[in-house]
Amino acid sequence: MRVVIVDDEPLARSAMRRLLAAHAHVEIVGEAESAEAARALMSSQHPDLVFLDIELGGGSDGFDLLDTLERPPIVVFVTAFAEHAVEAFAVNAVDYLLKPVEPQRLEAALERAARQRALSALPPGPGVIELRTPRRTLFATPAEIVAITADGDFTRVFVAGQPAVMILRTLAHFEELLPAPSFVRLGRSVMINRDRLRSLEAPTRSTGRLVLEGMAHPLTIGRAATARLREILASGRS
Repeated sequence: MRVVIVDDEPLARSAMRRLLAAHAHVEIVGEAESAEAARALMSSQHPDLVFLDIELGGGSDGFDLLDTLERPPIVVFVTAFAEHAVEAFAVNAVDYLLKPVEPQRLEAALERAARQRALSALPPGPGVIELRTPRRTLFATPAEIVAITADGDFTRVFVAGQPAVMILRTLAHFEELLPAPSFVRLGRSVMINRDRLRSLEAPTRSTGRLVLEGMAHPLTIGRAATARLREILASGRS
């Protein structure tokens, strides 16, 4: 895997080099300390993965850099600030590492990046779903899709082990695309992969909470969707 390190701190770049040296499948093809240098480096080297600091100095940051790239590589943010995590996953970063980076967390990030790289190399077809966002295109097999929730003309797709992605597609599009009986629509705004359902809880009379394999947090659904799911589970119908 071809890797670029982007950080305005020389000591941070050196620390990342030492950590990556333990991974034989990783080739560091360049380093940059500014957004401008990083842009030129990625244009010439076409890395698979970038370890990207958020605060780069010079009035620019890692998010600004990504906005200027036509085809950004897979991104792992490396930063001292936890408060940017939500924004980082909104741009489909595969991981968010806090400094000082722990070897175990780096290994997990590399595994996520390798998995995403392998999926991206697959052409869209009957067994691969294309998830296109404004910044990148992700690929996933149906079995890897955990749940889909609707938000107007958009849907939020939850892929196992990945940040959710917002797609300009309706839930009806995915209902036609994904196979039954594994995928069941529970109402106007939610569809789940029943094969990944681990438990259904009802903390209140008006809501249900689903524990789904591959999602970091339970998915909350309404009373009608909870009733629909109970009916499906009881009858075995799709």
